Amino acid sequence: MTKRRSRGDGGLHWDEKRQRWIATANLGFDPSGKRIVKRGSGKTKTEAKSKLKEVLRDHEDGLAIAPTNYTVADAVNDWLAYGLAGRDPGTVETCTLLSQKHVIPALGARKLRDLSAEDIDRWLATKRQTLSTRTLQAVHSCLNRSVKRAMARDKVKRNVVELCSVPQGQAGRPSKALSFSQAEAVLKAAEGTSMHAYIVVALLTGARTEELRALTWDHVFLKGRPDADPPQPPHIAVWRSVRRGGDTKTRKSRRTLALPARCVQVLWQHFEDQGWERLAAGDKWDEHGLVFSSAVGKPLDATNVRRAFRQALKDAEGVNADEWTPRELRHSFVSLLSDRGVPLEEISRLVGHSGTAVTEEVYRKQIRPVIQTGAVVMDGIFKRAPER
Repeated sequence: MTKRRSRGDGGLHWDEKRQRWIATANLGFDPSGKRIVKRGSGKTKTEAKSKLKEVLRDHEDGLAIAPTNYTVADAVNDWLAYGLAGRDPGTVETCTLLSQKHVIPALGARKLRDLSAEDIDRWLATKRQTLSTRTLQAVHSCLNRSVKRAMARDKVKRNVVELCSVPQGQAGRPSKALSFSQAEAVLKAAEGTSMHAYIVVALLTGARTEELRALTWDHVFLKGRPDADPPQPPHIAVWRSVRRGGDTKTRKSRRTLALPARCVQVLWQHFEDQGWERLAAGDKWDEHGLVFSSAVGKPLDATNVRRAFRQALKDAEGVNADEWTPRELRHSFVSLLSDRGVPLEEISRLVGHSGTAVTEEVYRKQIRPVIQTGAVVMDGIFKRAPER
């Protein structure tokens, strides 16, 4: 005679609707008095019992049991909804775009507990054929942070994404710098456009586009301070950016830059033109005190600047507007100074880099003057080579 199971031992039964065997175990009651029941399912009795043992083992280890239908898409969407709280809106937008375009379509349907390192390796190997290394790192980070959040909430035992390294992707588009003749053509083409003052200031001061978009008139001193000791020439105070909190990229990025005469001239004209725009807009004008703003005073975003920049360059001789971006005005500033023999240390200070290593690494294709110091000194030491 078969021994009857003790009370609470659970059972094993066939679920006709699901067409699976269901093994159950009763583990007592929770603080609210609700019975705690754990289940495992399988196509066979043995498989169902094995799944139940796994569930019970996790329970004994103190792990919450994730629903078996919890997918990678669920984990990613949960991270996008709750894991990015307080982040910059641009960061949230970028993470959402990368996740929805590259992560969820490829891996979203996979059950999170079944996701393996091999799945991640194959996914990255496929993506490396079309994405740059930097974008690969970004999508890997999105998935990694999603699974890490899920693991912290007991949805999965371990994060297999951390076990996978990011492969080398496609080479990104290299940054370029305008030659002197191209720079002259750009400045000429921009005359009379809404971007004229922006382009002149960006090219002649090397300020970042995010710094110029946040520049306000109270940080622009077109007359300088002749009564100061020592007297100060016309200058701008680059103390803010459109980054979260308004801070500049680094501490050394906060700097005060003297303005070339051409910048002073175009900014006076720009100030006058903006006054007429303010008058024409009337009640629609939204005052922010910005030097570079929309036709109604509102802040510009990166897309606005890029579109207007390319429109301004469409007639520039020897320059294909579609191949250039506003940030490459900064590269051109560095290149033009380097071509005139300005020391790397001074260029680094002007562009607000934390050190010369950044300037040399990022702009190394533009840093190209011949270093003559060694040759000059050695010629002085050894005079001339003896005649044969």
